[in-house]
Amino acid sequence: MAEVSYGQHSGFSASPLSQWLSPILLGIVLLYFWIGLSPFPSLAERLKPGHAVDAHTVINQLVMVAVSLSVIGMLMMRPSLGLVPRLWGVLGLIFIWLLLTGATAVDPVFVVRRVTYVLLTCICACGILLLPRTSSEFAKLMALCVVCVVGLCYFGVLALPQNAIHQSGDPMEPNLAGNWRGYFLHKNTAAAAMVYAAFLGLFLRKQLSSVLGTLIFVAACLFLLKTGGKTSAAMLPAVLIAAWLFERLGWLRLVLVGSVLGAVNFVLLSAAVSRPMQRLLSSYGFDRTFTERTAIWRIALSAVKRSPLTGYGFHSFWDTDAVLRGEAALKNWAVKATSAHNSYLELALHGGLPLVALMAIWMVVLPCRHAGIAFKRGVKSDVTRLFVRMWLFSVFLGCLESVFLTGEQMWFMTAISIFGLQLQAQADPADAETENA
Repeated sequence: MAEVSYGQHSGFSASPLSQWLSPILLGIVLLYFWIGLSPFPSLAERLKPGHAVDAHTVINQLVMVAVSLSVIGMLMMRPSLGLVPRLWGVLGLIFIWLLLTGATAVDPVFVVRRVTYVLLTCICACGILLLPRTSSEFAKLMALCVVCVVGLCYFGVLALPQNAIHQSGDPMEPNLAGNWRGYFLHKNTAAAAMVYAAFLGLFLRKQLSSVLGTLIFVAACLFLLKTGGKTSAAMLPAVLIAAWLFERLGWLRLVLVGSVLGAVNFVLLSAAVSRPMQRLLSSYGFDRTFTERTAIWRIALSAVKRSPLTGYGFHSFWDTDAVLRGEAALKNWAVKATSAHNSYLELALHGGLPLVALMAIWMVVLPCRHAGIAFKRGVKSDVTRLFVRMWLFSVFLGCLESVFLTGEQMWFMTAISIFGLQLQAQADPADAETENA
């Protein structure tokens, strides 16, 4: 948690009631987003007619609204409320653009509901960083959360293997049999969650307990390997190295992140339409289809060309007639995809290239700037380092998965990292020095 002089911004102190309730609420919010209301889902049950995905059920929506209102109400009792307007400049424009482009979607009401859900997710991500009074309190609550997450995943593998390990009888992707997924729906989600848990373990080693932090890190890494999530497993050490370089590159930080992100997306998306790129990748031993993603990317790229400025509305492309328009001749499985499996391409489908530009500013340019300010001023470097690692992992994971602007765990952690870097940049160095003394 950024060590911010809250009273300086608001002029009043937090009430005793809010100081007592805030940690409880923060723990509830973390566990709600990380575990949800129905862990260990049955893959067979989810495919039965009439089954609704958790995020769309009435109960889940009511809980989401209740949790979000609780966070807002608690923030109104805290002096940190004065910081909120500083965190929502570009993000506010993003939500406005989503609503404007959604007005032309097939179902504008559906767009409003989805935008509202993501808005509430961002409010909760912002709120849990403003509720703790100190970084120590933040660390203790994160420790509780990550122990519950990792522990519950291992419990599932030991006690509920049918619902915690992919089975050969699963109705979809039976080839994943034996891969651990814990209480998550898919092994890739579990793998990404373990990467975040590993980063938190490293953070807790410095901030709270070397023994606890090491145990969390080792347990998360072991579970990560058992998921079979090759992308996340490869990204964990790569991000740790990149974060180390990022911290020391000064003004070149944006050049590093921007150029690598651009290059990775260029190579990936070129593989969908360029035979020379496919041959080049094959010559180096890479799967030129990226586990069949290129078929989906071809459909998405063709759709973006047809509507580059406004897209198709938030979450209003897949599972609609727009998917088949101009691609019906392909008659392949990719027209049944539910996402682009590339967050940047998915953004272009949501709201066109303007949305991609706005998100690039909020998710790449500003975090680079905020992290640079925080490192230069020496404000709680361990906390800043945690947010940098989570943020780097998120923006690069987005090259192969659709994780931006959702109500799921990965987006929640992405938003926390971005808000966290903003707060670190605005923190009062005098407060940090006082706590470090």
